[in-house]
This record gives sequence, structure tokens and C-alpha cells, in this order.
Amino acid sequence: QVHLVESGGGLVQAGGSLRLSCTASGSIFTVNAMHWYRQAPGRQRDLVAAIRSGGRTNYVDSVKGRFTISRDNAKNTVYLQMNSLIPEDTAVYYCYAQILSLRDIGNPRDYWGQGTQVTVSS
Repeated sequence: QVHLVESGGGLVQAGGSLRLSCTASGSIFTVNAMHWYRQAPGRQRDLVAAIRSGGRTNYVDSVKGRFTISRDNAKNTVYLQMNSLIPEDTAVYYCYAQILSLRDIGNPRDYWGQGTQVTVSS
């Protein structure tokens, strides 16, 4: 079994910062891409930032210059540093990873975390 566990959400005032973490654990052979998504009430889940195993990153335009995605491959962990937060960033943030399990090395699978709430007050 493989699991993703997120932490770091909470309530912050506009202009503040939060750092999200997501750690993959279990029977892992390798972790490929790791992403952060978010879903606001009544809206679809949207990609926020992505990082490949080699470190290449991508961001949605609305967070460029404010959010930074990074990863520690030795810890199978991805981070999302969120600065200059605005109320529009309020959402449940989900971690995603494409993982090769030790039990099925030839078949990469998609895994999701349980989500962590981020609320930005004005």
C-alpha cells in the first residue's frame, strides 16, 4: 500500500504565508511527478503547481511569483511554500503523486492525499 499524507494547512490573514507538506509512504520503488491541486467550494479541482523528479517546475499563472513548489526525493516529500496569500487562494489543497510501487514496478499509478484546508481572511 502507498499513502500520501498532507500537513500545513490552516487559517491565515491576507498577505501571510503557509507551507504545505506531503509525504508518500509505503511500498515505494520511485516517485515520479508530484503536484499540488486545489478545490474551492463549488468549483472543480485545479492544478496549482507541479514538479518532476528531476526538479522541473510549472505553476498556474495566478500563483507565479507567490508560490514555490519543491521536493526532497530522499524523503518522498513535496512542499508548497505559499507567500503573499490572498482570499482567492482559499481552498482545499490536495497532493498528487505518480508512484511506482515495489509490488508493481512496471505500472505507475496515481495517488492522492486527503486534502488540507487553507483559508485566507481579508
